[in-house]
Amino acid sequence: MTSLVQTDHKFSIAPMLDWTDRHCRYFHRLLTQHAVLYTEMVTTGAIIHGSGDYLAFNTQEHPVVLQLGGSNPADMAHCAKLAEQRGYDAVNINVGCPSDRVQNGMFGACLMAQPQLVADCVKAMQDVVSIPITVKTRIGIDDSDDYQFLQDFVATTAAAGCQQFIVHARKAWLKGLSPKENREVPPLNYARVYQLKREFPQLNISINGGIKTLEQVQQQLLHLDGVMVGREAYTNPMLLSAVDELIYGATGTVRTPQQVVLEMLPYIEQQMCEGARFWHIARHMLGLFQGLPGARQWRRLLSEQGHLSTATPELLLQALAKITPVAELTT
Repeated sequence: MTSLVQTDHKFSIAPMLDWTDRHCRYFHRLLTQHAVLYTEMVTTGAIIHGSGDYLAFNTQEHPVVLQLGGSNPADMAHCAKLAEQRGYDAVNINVGCPSDRVQNGMFGACLMAQPQLVADCVKAMQDVVSIPITVKTRIGIDDSDDYQFLQDFVATTAAAGCQQFIVHARKAWLKGLSPKENREVPPLNYARVYQLKREFPQLNISINGGIKTLEQVQQQLLHLDGVMVGREAYTNPMLLSAVDELIYGATGTVRTPQQVVLEMLPYIEQQMCEGARFWHIARHMLGLFQGLPGARQWRRLLSEQGHLSTATPELLLQALAKITPVAELTT
């Protein structure tokens, strides 16, 4: 059985399909050295049968967790072993995504209704790896949304050896709501996650859902072991620049957004030399100047020209000049 390793999960950035790729994670790591990063969900089928390398990441991303979608214990164990061999710090089982595509593959939030199957996956994975196996879940699904349902799910999964749970404090409607609506329509219920922590004090429990400021993060940490922030990290990435100091108590120089742009340039040049498209990297940086003068011009220039096949890293400097005079960039 594994034990929770040294990674401090006080603050983590939520996995998001089609968004938290390795370019996004590299960008986020420039802003915070301590936050735990997650991959977008990768299915066991993609890893085992796909033609691409779905486990690739940059060594600078650590600590980084692979989020895995699947429900076949043998396949989950096989993929966990591959993830450990590649150097991931943990593997997280997705029991929270409500999309139809995920349900048809028998993983995601629908697995809350099958806690023993999730437990079987946890045990199979932990039997073959020494890194932690964790679970990200909701507080309930459909009409199964009382505390007893959540308690039973966590108790069954924890009995198989899972020591860490990330709980999105909303239930999921498996029918009738889109994934976007499932992130917004079901009401938040933080109290239920607090109750879970009181009942299972030995478990490491993080909360996710509706948290937009570091002040809110600090308030949540009075009750829980960790906080996972989702969309705010993408729309306002500079939020992450204060995480190391405010959440982890680490000292160091907080980067300005201008410095981050300049630090991204060598990475973009290297990735483009290896075949990456400029836009696939730059799209993650659109919100970097959120709330600052010139932010709209920054976004507009990148959005209008960044997707062109002719776009180069020079476009970042042109967009940056909309905010910072060129003379200041060279001083």
